[in-house]
Amino acid sequence: MTTRAVLLGACLAACGGPDGPAAPEPQTFTFGPFELDPGEEMFGDCVSASLHNDEPLYVNAVELVTQSGFHHSNWFWVPETTFPGPDGIWDCDSRSYDEVVAGGAGAVLFAQSTQSVTERQAFPEGVVIPIPPHAKIVSGIHMLNASDAPLATSLELTLTPVAPEAVTTKLTTIAFMYRPLALPPQRKAEVSVECDIADVHQRVVGTPVDFSLYYALPHYHSLGRGYELTAVGGPDGDVVIASSDGAIGEPLGKNLEPAFSLEGFQKVRFTCKFDNTTNQTVRWGLGEGEMCVFQGYTDSIYKWGGQTSPSGTTEMVDDGEVVRFDHPCDLYGFPVVDP
Repeated sequence: MTTRAVLLGACLAACGGPDGPAAPEPQTFTFGPFELDPGEEMFGDCVSASLHNDEPLYVNAVELVTQSGFHHSNWFWVPETTFPGPDGIWDCDSRSYDEVVAGGAGAVLFAQSTQSVTERQAFPEGVVIPIPPHAKIVSGIHMLNASDAPLATSLELTLTPVAPEAVTTKLTTIAFMYRPLALPPQRKAEVSVECDIADVHQRVVGTPVDFSLYYALPHYHSLGRGYELTAVGGPDGDVVIASSDGAIGEPLGKNLEPAFSLEGFQKVRFTCKFDNTTNQTVRWGLGEGEMCVFQGYTDSIYKWGGQTSPSGTTEMVDDGEVVRFDHPCDLYGFPVVDP
């Protein structure tokens, strides 16, 4: 064997092959078992796992595999010093766990569609969620045993990173939330929050909107019948970015291909659709309550969060078929720390 061949072989071994450095190996984290009595609902447990990463991780895909009983979970990466304590399962209150704190300290990594057993969030080639060094993953766990028998159940979360050289686009969080739910009994209802992204972007960033939306996922409970995300006030009018009439139990997240550019639009409107078949007014909450949340990813240099303004007044229109509620939006932007 020639010296040149030996050197080539050593280079391929170190660099991962003729196409460049090898990607880091996927990491799988297992939590459980969680034990639930018949009919028991549990939402006070949290889980965490240190990533032991001395270098940034660039995550292209996240896959959640659960057994029955997992209602919903939101996963974040945070600095390993956030919510300090051992990895594994722990009481959320014991570390003052809060999703707003998690999202501010880090960012959303993955959100499970309601009662989806298996779900994979995979971006196009080169599109990633960056995670800085010395991070960990954390989530609150919401479980429900709807059966008449005791249940022991577990979950697995797998992160699939790519090599830094393969990264073309870095994503971060955008979220919208409608909190003042008051779904009238035996009626169909739609609730909407409309956020002035152009005005806030200009005020916070100092430039017109210049980013695109890559991924869309709604969150609602059993009365939810779909959602719609609309870009408002563009040069050619309003455009529906993403929508679904899907019910719970199936993965509702999807890539937007191609990514949707918000350049030139004034606002973003998020709408949840409900059919309240109960005899009670249903409000925000776990258990028998409802939720209306949108989680997405953009290539912005800011994390964005919009919610119904606590000081705003809800407007209601009833056309006899659907009761529609609209509420003003408070929108916030937080700069992204690029690892």
